Amino acid sequence: MRIAVVGAGTMGHGIAQVAAVAGYQTRLTDANLSAKDAALARVRDNLDGAVKRSKLSREDADAALHRLAWLDDLGTAVEGADLVIEAIVEQLDAKQHLFRRLDGLLPPGTVLATNTSSLSVSRIAEATGRAERVVGMHFFNPVHIMKLVEIVTHERAAQETVGLVSEVARRMGKDPIVVRDAPGFASSRLGVVLGLEAMRMVEQRVASPEDIDKAMELGYGHPMGPLRVSDLVGLDVRLAIAEYLFRELRQPHYEPPAILRDKVRAGELGKKTGKGFYQWPREPS
Repeated sequence: MRIAVVGAGTMGHGIAQVAAVAGYQTRLTDANLSAKDAALARVRDNLDGAVKRSKLSREDADAALHRLAWLDDLGTAVEGADLVIEAIVEQLDAKQHLFRRLDGLLPPGTVLATNTSSLSVSRIAEATGRAERVVGMHFFNPVHIMKLVEIVTHERAAQETVGLVSEVARRMGKDPIVVRDAPGFASSRLGVVLGLEAMRMVEQRVASPEDIDKAMELGYGHPMGPLRVSDLVGLDVRLAIAEYLFRELRQPHYEPPAILRDKVRAGELGKKTGKGFYQWPREPS
């Protein structure tokens, strides 16, 4: 099987990495050609780290790099792919536009998966003439470490398609769950509530971000607190998801707090900009 990943940002390069490590011939592309060097550098750094930690042999890491190719042109990158995974900006119209293009470029049998964390998969699928071959495949950040993949199904999705992407996820070393296409699916719907309430607690000076996170880590066994998770996801992404869920579900616990809007307005987006609820080393551009 050949896999193409469209979008080489925080999620896309990680998805391409785990696909290549799993033995799939993998192509990576992005409309922003300047993303190439940073994406490939992060993959190499991640693989080098895995070798140092004895999680991967040097031979397997080198083989994964050999299976991963960057191609500038979208049509060339997806040509011959059995599965195309989209990991672009979390905006419905942008995803629909891309899926419309992919539908025209690819034969009917190719499966298309979206890495959306909350948007309607059925509405993305409707942009194509192959809704039965379109599903959600929601990975978690950092992709090479996090085990969960949400497989998002909808009324027109074929069971064969769900089975295929579930098997791909397992081969990537992930533990897939199958969820129905509903706003926020399972993970975002729960995770956003926890993250937004933690932000309100910072806003109300209940405790520091570090102590709020420690409460969930030590008191409830969470491997990472909700504010640190929000910084890793990106506060702009978290804001967009919260706004979408609030519009769709009209429940007050999804309404973004002022502190989140203020940080996004100030460009404090979390790890990718060096500052969010925590200070972070700046990522390479």
